[in-house]
Amino acid sequence: MEATRIDIPDHAPHVLVVDDDRRLRELLARFLTENGYRVTAAASAAEARAKAGNFVFDALVLDVMMPGETGFEYARSLREHSQVPILMLTARADASDRVTGLEIGADDYLPKPFEPRELLLRIQGLLRRQERPDRGRAEVAFGPFVFHLQRGELRKGNEPVRLTSREKEFLRTLAVRAGSPVGRSELAPEGSEEGARSVDVQINRLRQKIEEDPSNPLYLQTVRGAGYVLHLD
Repeated sequence: MEATRIDIPDHAPHVLVVDDDRRLRELLARFLTENGYRVTAAASAAEARAKAGNFVFDALVLDVMMPGETGFEYARSLREHSQVPILMLTARADASDRVTGLEIGADDYLPKPFEPRELLLRIQGLLRRQERPDRGRAEVAFGPFVFHLQRGELRKGNEPVRLTSREKEFLRTLAVRAGSPVGRSELAPEGSEEGARSVDVQINRLRQKIEEDPSNPLYLQTVRGAGYVLHLD
């Protein structure tokens, strides 16, 4: 009996799955295809890099522990020229691995083993962050920076400032409520303690990009017991 062919439209999101486990690659490729995604699979960072030269991907699902170049190393090199959303897969329960991934520039993480449905929801969340329009004013300005709310673009004068999709989401949330504290639980995935830790990592990354002295921030400040606040001019 022949397998049912699934026709995926050309405009469907294209996901690159990078994992050295052949069985997992095939399972994820089949599951994502069944849910309307175009999928390309790679067994290593080198193979992923080669395929990224031929296609434009909307999101990456990237395993951490791979022989040769690890997922961390590939994500770090990718962030030098691309802000494509990255969901990292880790077989370790150690929170430090996930924090490391976020520090490098990954947008989300998922520990193995996981439910395929959860993976799907995480990918959908990353894509929504890239595409979601915001109502109200189009831009906010603070210091030498201008942030376009809908496009998620940050500029310092005439120069663009690169942001990951998670950083864009954080800055958008803070900018929409500029002058008012935003709690960690509102920024953390699922409001977990571990998620709150990742919020601090992302805030520190943002401060490195927008503050002259990140240890003494002028714009993105901590409000004790309340969270973070973005001060505009």
